[in-house]
Amino acid sequence: MKSLFLIGVALCVVSVQAFAAGKPPNIILIITDDQGYGDVSAHGNPILQTPQLDRLHAASVRFTDFQVSPTCAPTRAALLTGRHEFKNGITHTILERERLAPGAVTLAEVLRSAGYATGIFGKWHLGDEPDYRPERRGFDEVFIHGGGGIGQTYPGSCGDAPGNTYFDPAIYHNGAFVKTKGYCTDVFFREALRWIDQQADAGKPFYAHVATNAPHTPLQVRPEDEARYADKVADPATAKFFGMIANIDDNLGRLLDHLKARDLERDTLVIFITDNGGTVGTRVWNAGMRGQKGTPWRGGVRAVSFWSWPGRFAPGDVAASTAHLDVFPTLATLAGARLDARTRGQIEGRSLVPLLDNPGAPWPDRTLVTHVGRWPRGTSPEAWKYKNCAIRDARWRMVSIEGGTSPAWQLFDLQTDPGEQTNVAARHAPVVERLAAAYEAWWTDTRPLLVNEDAPLASMNPLKELYWKQFGGGPSAADLEKMDYERFRKPR
Repeated sequence: MKSLFLIGVALCVVSVQAFAAGKPPNIILIITDDQGYGDVSAHGNPILQTPQLDRLHAASVRFTDFQVSPTCAPTRAALLTGRHEFKNGITHTILERERLAPGAVTLAEVLRSAGYATGIFGKWHLGDEPDYRPERRGFDEVFIHGGGGIGQTYPGSCGDAPGNTYFDPAIYHNGAFVKTKGYCTDVFFREALRWIDQQADAGKPFYAHVATNAPHTPLQVRPEDEARYADKVADPATAKFFGMIANIDDNLGRLLDHLKARDLERDTLVIFITDNGGTVGTRVWNAGMRGQKGTPWRGGVRAVSFWSWPGRFAPGDVAASTAHLDVFPTLATLAGARLDARTRGQIEGRSLVPLLDNPGAPWPDRTLVTHVGRWPRGTSPEAWKYKNCAIRDARWRMVSIEGGTSPAWQLFDLQTDPGEQTNVAARHAPVVERLAAAYEAWWTDTRPLLVNEDAPLASMNPLKELYWKQFGGGPSAADLEKMDYERFRKPR
């Protein structure tokens, strides 16, 4: 495990040197919420049409075996730090276990140190308390909703402004709430484009992190977008879900057109990533994969990953095993950032620059670990060590679903069985032994870093408190019920 990490660092260092003489790109990273790998028409979806994503797909280096985490906050933590979410203390999406460990260095901090203006628009989901908010984690411009989604409320500190919906949401903007007009995805892209124009006018390189809340539930959608699919699918929920993606697609097209109109296209790297496996859309198309969001199966962690920089990278497919862990070192490399020893020691991912330059470049094998986490509050992680987890290398993927303190490993050969249908563990005992040993080493390294497990729950959502301080009011009975942990944990 350590040797693979060192290989990744070496690749990163070489790439930094290679880019030292070039002009760093502007960077726009778009990450959508609960859109699956199959929710793109270029990936074979028979119903959903995404012409703008297809346009980006045609212009991009496409990582076809790109792994993220099974749920929202974990992926965001890994992407912004270059290390596994558990090592950032994040083992859940709520209950104070979604907070990014204070000691973690973020991508935004590194890019800002390299001279970039940094802005986030949309979903943060890495802590709503003041010390955890993005303005304390390297972002100059902050325009976000609270909690894990617009309108969500949970016990503890994770919760959005009261009464929010996807239409006209109150948004936390640089320390205070602003009341917006429009559909949430439109609002986030509109604000991002406004800020991008400001940076371009000032001649400053920028990193825009655009994280849509859509198409996450609740399925709140513009009627005209839902109507696009009302007569194409039998399930009304799927029509809403596809309509939300269609709206994202429209906004992506406007962004791409805007970059071209501003003569920024050839100087800007546009990245489009999805945050976990599919949800509603898997009822229609899941690209032949088993599982979906919240599972350790490949369908729970395989993500869209398009990288377009017309001035630098030629379009093409990359089959190598890559991951969200690789985004941090890649962007740090392209930005020409200088990483101190602490930051280099944090990074577990590899720079993708060699593959962006040459899709067939050498790519040493490595192991990647998936764990769903989400064990009940107050229970020992050890009791869930082998439940809903997986470990893989380029060829093999090993999954344990029913394990707890003892593993129940199933092994799948991705070369012949990418849909993970046939367990071949009995025929490949040495592979099972090797991957099991790598998992044990990972757990031993990771267990001391689960820093949020015993964190006391906040008595009130801090962003709700801020909203009431600005606009008056206070918690309703419904708010208090949603924040009551005793009621929350009772079966419904």
